[in-house]
Amino acid sequence: MSNRSTKKSLERFKYEVADELGVPLSNGYNGDLTAKQNGSVGGYMVKKMIEAQEKQMAEGQNR
Repeated sequence: MSNRSTKKSLERFKYEVADELGVPLSNGYNGDLTAKQNGSVGGYMVKKMIEAQEKQMAEGQNR
């Protein structure tokens, strides 16, 4: 996967997570959002990525 497509995927993932959490993230300026709102998006992204990696590792051990 190229660096450009990785960035696009992460950007898309960020907006999906924000939508899931109800954070009104928009393309461009988001200075009206609180640190808590922004942090919740980043934190939840990390949580979901760790869960996906753990699932992938567990599936690999079961083969």
